[in-house]
Amino acid sequence: MSLSSLVSALAVPGLLPVVLLTLGIIVVNGWTDAPNAIATAVSTKALTFPAAAVLAAVCNLLGALLSTVFFPAVTKSVLDLAQFGGDRHAALWALCAAMASIVVWSTAAWYFGIPTSESHGLLAGLTGAALALEGGSANVDLPAWSRVWVALPLSVCLGYLLAKVLTQRPEHPRGPSFYLRAQRAGAAAMAFLHGAQDGQKFLGVFLLGLSLSAGWDVPNGYAPLWLAALCAGTIALGTALGGQRIIDTVSRDMVVLDPRQGLTADLAGASALLLCTLLGLPVSTTHTKTAAILGAGRHPDWSIARSIVLAWVLTFPACGLLSFLCTKILLFFL
Repeated sequence: MSLSSLVSALAVPGLLPVVLLTLGIIVVNGWTDAPNAIATAVSTKALTFPAAAVLAAVCNLLGALLSTVFFPAVTKSVLDLAQFGGDRHAALWALCAAMASIVVWSTAAWYFGIPTSESHGLLAGLTGAALALEGGSANVDLPAWSRVWVALPLSVCLGYLLAKVLTQRPEHPRGPSFYLRAQRAGAAAMAFLHGAQDGQKFLGVFLLGLSLSAGWDVPNGYAPLWLAALCAGTIALGTALGGQRIIDTVSRDMVVLDPRQGLTADLAGASALLLCTLLGLPVSTTHTKTAAILGAGRHPDWSIARSIVLAWVLTFPACGLLSFLCTKILLFFL
């Protein structure tokens, strides 16, 4: 797979919109999802927002790049969820519809400051589009989807419980100064693993589009270095644009965090993400980190937490239905 062959493949109707929409979603993911990785460090003043955004951008880049090149298990899980074969023309336009539905949902969630998950929007959008194609439910791989249903409660429960356990550890003798410095490493680890998870998911969309348009072989989800770098760099760009509104919702309005609790949330969230990434489970960094923050923080505002959970619950049916309807409408006119 070479860059020149991508340029040739872009002449296939439908692929260019898929590429542009996917890049747009990755940028949105960078500014709406990645801020969760640095939320605790900013709220406890371990890092200023500009410094944290730069740190997150760099670590997202490294995480996405290294994981997609050396351990693309999450990419393979995404590719296995739904089949878009048969009519390649229809399949490419279905991918466009799926990406458009995620843009609509994610932008609305960002506007209201709700940390919804582009990851789960992506999974639901791909499935809704596949259901709208000829073959219907036969296009969806239920065993592959079972991994998503296992991953969702696993990541959330693990993030929350690990945070609860870690809060019981004795305080470090150096006190707040130690935790403030350590939080910088915690934020870096969270951003790295965010890139490792989400970089792989969106790389799967690129590989699917290129497979449909140009017949590229994508064994086990491995991708060329330049394509992994494109996804990684786009996430980093989105992160650099910032996400102050979501940081305020998650780590200031929802809970009260001191530096020790902030580090606890970072360690718990990063540990849960690392395990799921190694297992090839596509999980949401938003879900995982928010659960860890709730487990570590004091005096949680459960009304805000409930609104966040509601957004999570609605993401799957909303994106799936939007994608299904967009696909049907697009194919009707094309």
